[in-house]
Amino acid sequence: MKRVVCVCLAVVCLAFAFSCSKKSGKAVDQTDKSGKVEVKVGLLCIGDENDQGYSYNFVQGRKEATERLKKEGINVSWVTKYNIKEDSSCADANIEAAEEGCKIIINNSYGHEDYMLEVAPKYPDVQFVSCTNQKSHISPMRNVHNAFASIYEGRYVAGVVAGMKLNEMIEKGVIRPNQAVIGYVGAYSFAEVISGFSAYYLGARSVCPSVTMKVTFVGSWGDATAEADAAASLADKGAVMISQHSDNTTPATTAQRKNVFHTGYNADMTKVAPSASLISTRIDWSVYFYEIIKAFVEGREIPKDWCKGMKDGAVVMTALNKSIAAPGTEAAMNKAISDISSGKLQVFDLSKFTIGGTIPENKIMYDSFAAVKKDAIVDGAFRESYTQSAPYFVGKIDGIEWLNEVY
Repeated sequence: MKRVVCVCLAVVCLAFAFSCSKKSGKAVDQTDKSGKVEVKVGLLCIGDENDQGYSYNFVQGRKEATERLKKEGINVSWVTKYNIKEDSSCADANIEAAEEGCKIIINNSYGHEDYMLEVAPKYPDVQFVSCTNQKSHISPMRNVHNAFASIYEGRYVAGVVAGMKLNEMIEKGVIRPNQAVIGYVGAYSFAEVISGFSAYYLGARSVCPSVTMKVTFVGSWGDATAEADAAASLADKGAVMISQHSDNTTPATTAQRKNVFHTGYNADMTKVAPSASLISTRIDWSVYFYEIIKAFVEGREIPKDWCKGMKDGAVVMTALNKSIAAPGTEAAMNKAISDISSGKLQVFDLSKFTIGGTIPENKIMYDSFAAVKKDAIVDGAFRESYTQSAPYFVGKIDGIEWLNEVY
């Protein structure tokens, strides 16, 4: 009888311990010899570090967050999988990461989410994150999450830098005011891309009123050749400034080859195009990685939908290429950053642009998914990434010419 009682007590104790662990959320149940907490995290990338752009930026965020957490007694072991396509192989990669013991798995591309959501129910104790997306945060599953940053803020600032350079070219007689043309290489005709280039254009126009923009969509997030061809074509069509929402550095190197200027995305591209690339904007993913890993270790909830911007250091600018930037650019850029961070400047101020010749209305500015959200227009401005982290601005602003559409 005593043996039965002891066994029963042991079972109860184990069950209680497991229950406490689940309640606290601390799935991290081991420490190293120094007493530091250890946690394994998966990072699934659509590309790899060689793109020197999108996936490279995630890897940099991984490194920075790891160092910061280490100083606080949290050791992170990463399982990083590169070149994960937006197909069923993504589901396989999520399964592999979960089976390898990852407690958090981060998918970094828009097309990864559906495959991640297929896998998540099978691993309820693993937290799955889809970056730049919008389905997970409304899912009833508690272990799926969305995350993005207010990158449109950085796009606007990059536009200010571009506009200053265009002004300098006009003042020096290099181009006439009506030749202040920007060429923009976009991946797809999605809200994320539309929001970004619209913000960029508004930033440029805030200092260079005569600017216009042409956009070409390449139908891929990371086709280096297609991006280079698109940038070359835009330059041939009269663009004297190239920018991009694509993963590689080839728009920058093409701009340099075509003797036009450039602003980038995800990484500093002045190293590969020193005589063309002025600046880049990027999301500092270390801010998010740090927050969710620390929250997980401490047993706190990971946000279902996370979004921060410039004022929180989640959206940053790379170093300005002062050797080619126009005089006064740094001051103009810093003022825009300050005004955005304080809320004084609203990127999509409705008084600053028109669509079809008129001030835009709500119904033509949301994508179909975000239309179910509450109104994002507040005090005369369209608040991007306000009702959800993923962008939803899809208005076709006057002054921007779409050369094609790719969905």
